[in-house]
Amino acid sequence: MITRSELRSLALFEKVTEEELQDLLARGGEVVFNAGDELWVQGGPAECWWVVLEGRVDLVRLAGHEETRVGAMAQPGQWAGGFTAWDEHAVYLANGRAATDGRALRVSSTDLKEWASARDPFGAHLIEGVFRTARTVESAARQRDALVALGTLSAGLAHELNNPAAAATRAVHALDGASGRLLDTLGGLTANDVTASQLGELDVLRRELTATPRAPLSPMALADLEEELTDWLDDHDVADGWQLAGPLAAAGIDAAWCERVAHILDGSPAAGLAWLTSTLSVSNLLSEVNESTRRISELVGAIKSYSQMDRASVQQTVVSEGLESTLVVLRHRMPPGVTIVRDYAPDTPPIEAIPAELNQVWTNLITNALDAMDGTGVLRLSIRPERDGVVVAVANTGSWSDPTSRERAFEPFFTTKGVGQGTGLGLDISRRVVVGRHGGEISIDLPPGETVLRVWLPRHAMEARRV
Repeated sequence: MITRSELRSLALFEKVTEEELQDLLARGGEVVFNAGDELWVQGGPAECWWVVLEGRVDLVRLAGHEETRVGAMAQPGQWAGGFTAWDEHAVYLANGRAATDGRALRVSSTDLKEWASARDPFGAHLIEGVFRTARTVESAARQRDALVALGTLSAGLAHELNNPAAAATRAVHALDGASGRLLDTLGGLTANDVTASQLGELDVLRRELTATPRAPLSPMALADLEEELTDWLDDHDVADGWQLAGPLAAAGIDAAWCERVAHILDGSPAAGLAWLTSTLSVSNLLSEVNESTRRISELVGAIKSYSQMDRASVQQTVVSEGLESTLVVLRHRMPPGVTIVRDYAPDTPPIEAIPAELNQVWTNLITNALDAMDGTGVLRLSIRPERDGVVVAVANTGSWSDPTSRERAFEPFFTTKGVGQGTGLGLDISRRVVVGRHGGEISIDLPPGETVLRVWLPRHAMEARRV
């Protein structure tokens, strides 16, 4: 049972009146703990104010799978937590683990704020002002960083969309001329009295070309084939044969195939070859339009999947789909020297999650990995079922800028980037999404030659916590 005299003996309450101590005791309660008890958890909301009365409480930080003792509360009157009294987003920065048996006073942050405001309104106002200022600065920095990131993504996507759109536009313009030439070659067949039977045989040859995809030739082999065809066309008195040789060679047509055309047309292949060349040109241009529009559709689909437009907040989510859509959105940032290795377990179950928020996590982790590799390395993405949930590992062969800094990596404001390179790693935001919004875990491992960010997410939705 905690008494006023016990609190009075602590330097912390030296200038607190008897009435104020009685009010504090009425608001708080005694917690008796045993060695090994976890009194509070790193990353959890700092909703309680703890004052040690007896015993020792170690402050233990978790970095990856390693624990580091960063301090201890061994003297009566030492305290921790309660910061949500002035900042609703405040969290415990370390685990509070009892090293011995003991006792502590525990007061909720709400009661602490009311008690402090009643005792010293001006001091409480100053404390709240400090927290609000810090949070405002942090929020402004994050918003600016988010706008910069959004602008970068938008520019990258515009570039990605522009390439296939420009290709489709060029192909459509070229189709106008190609279709006109095709009509002209039909007139040429008519002028040469080509029968319906001969046209049917020519069409069979055309279908053979389109039905059997041919491996592209090397530049040297293509030049040799074009020279061979030019000689053949000259030998058969085909006017402007040099204009036909290029498209015929590009289609993989050789002199033997041209002999079949000449046989069908009784030794006068010019009109038939002109028609076949025109059909190939139209077919190739249509294929280019099809590929370009398919690429545009793929990008739009990836953007829609990434942003999760028109979808419910919490839903059954396939994690690999989110990773893949994020990779598409970030494709413009992928240097040629970075190799992506995917390792997705086929038995990974879907999870209940907010996919748009998870995509922000994947964006932060992949962007950090690309920055760490500086243009060259291996980006490894793996997904595995684990502990009735899913674990996602984003690994890269880059080096962590400062191995000791991983203990602080998830703290607000912390950054390893220089001025003008961004406001931070985005890991604080990622932690909020993973731990607070999804009830998962996020950690950093530094095995030899790699940096690995691991995210564990439960299979079933959990009530979101404020972090």
